[in-house]
Amino acid sequence: MELLNEDQQLIADSATGFLRASHSITAFRALREAGDTANMAIRSELGEMGWMGIVVPEELGGLGLGYRAAGLIAEELGRNLTVSPFLSSAILAGTALASTGGAVAQNWAAKLAVGEAVLALAVDETAKHRPKRIATSVTGGADDLRLNGRKTYVVDGGFADRLIVTAKQGNDLCLLLIDPQAAGVTLMSQVMLDSRNAATVVFEDVAVREADVLAQGQAADTALSKTLAAGRAVVAAEQLGVAKAAADQTYDYLRTRKQFGVHIGQFQALQHRAADLYCALAQVSSLIATALNALDDDSADMETLTRAAKAKMARVGRQATEEGVQMHGGIGMTDEMDLGLFMKRDRALTEFLGDAGHHTEWILRQRGI
Repeated sequence: MELLNEDQQLIADSATGFLRASHSITAFRALREAGDTANMAIRSELGEMGWMGIVVPEELGGLGLGYRAAGLIAEELGRNLTVSPFLSSAILAGTALASTGGAVAQNWAAKLAVGEAVLALAVDETAKHRPKRIATSVTGGADDLRLNGRKTYVVDGGFADRLIVTAKQGNDLCLLLIDPQAAGVTLMSQVMLDSRNAATVVFEDVAVREADVLAQGQAADTALSKTLAAGRAVVAAEQLGVAKAAADQTYDYLRTRKQFGVHIGQFQALQHRAADLYCALAQVSSLIATALNALDDDSADMETLTRAAKAKMARVGRQATEEGVQMHGGIGMTDEMDLGLFMKRDRALTEFLGDAGHHTEWILRQRGI
């Protein structure tokens, strides 16, 4: 069992107390009924607690407590189905800005860390996560750069203050900081399965200043690689919280529901399934912690471990939510039960930044299989 350090334990305890008290599943249901897919009010609260700057270094205005600490927050966000820009802004954008550096990145990292701004990563262009398939392009000279292309599934893109966009200039990858209100930018927002927001963004001859280029060439490749690795691991941590909450509800139901005069948890077949789920959650929890620690250590195994954690968690998340619904019987998918809400969030997180098949295929190819 992993032992958390003092700072990490403090983060874990504060996340548990704060989110369960103020941003629980009850709060999520209220947001859903109101049609609020952004929950803008929470970003200042998270900023005041330092969570929005959890991975931003101190010299850029953040806490710099690292990815293991971020994973503890994400797990509680998952347990409570809390709507927030934590993944998109604090983790993805925060990592990108910290990895690229420069005056512009420093300015926006400081705003992000205190909850004054939300940034979203615009990387995908196809129905599935394929970050290397980039048709979006930057053309023109230094004084007249123009951006053209289309990005899909930009999580929190509908209300972001800035977009971090991947594009190609010739053969070089570029990371660009784009104002979504700029001339030539068209946003089409949508509500996802899990009642969160995403956007499709179209760029048509959008003027790009040299200062808007966060990184180019190898520097951009390195920054994007670290950003996506961080996203995968923290997404897996949130999905772990979703799965654990679903499992806990299932275990409670097995202890209380009676059939033929006995609690159904006494049926051996259900005991075996519950035990299998318990072991799967313990295993994937350890893998996710290892991946998050690898990010903090900038380990050479970071890429493989974060992909393995994302792939494994996708399978365990499906197991946890489906077993929960099946063991509850027909009531499992009714709106009065929280299990259906956990299942929807689990499916959305599985697709975000690549599903199990995508990352498993990458690992197999790396091993020459």
